[in-house]
Amino acid sequence: MKTITTAFASDHAGFRLKNELKEAMEAWGHHVLDLGTHSPESVDYYDFADELAACLAVGTAQRGVLICGTGLGISIAANRHGHVRAAVCHDVTSARLTRLHNDANVLAMGERLIGVETAKDCLKVFIETSFEGGRHQRRVDKLSPPTA
Repeated sequence: MKTITTAFASDHAGFRLKNELKEAMEAWGHHVLDLGTHSPESVDYYDFADELAACLAVGTAQRGVLICGTGLGISIAANRHGHVRAAVCHDVTSARLTRLHNDANVLAMGERLIGVETAKDCLKVFIETSFEGGRHQRRVDKLSPPTA
């Protein structure tokens, strides 16, 4: 499998889990870009979702991981960008299927809702699973913004 860069970002509620997952990715030999937050002080998840989306848009990273308290707010903020397909996952089945069928490029999780080991399992499956294409490509194309 080709090594890709994965950008990580979180708000204060996802700070601890982001750091745990980032360390796991580095231990697995993957390239990581840490976009913050860099402390547990209160911040707005929206800003970090935007920064991750910008990295994906210019190719600084090919995939992303977003963490907040539930994974919901930060994924909603990220999905405002047409090139982002962020999926909230709480188990390896959803992490695998969102890559296989939806070609999700951002994994979102909630630190308050998922254990560290389960989150690591989800991340590993998300990173190692390729898009299946085929009949799913037509649907993913409908999610993409129209080209000018």
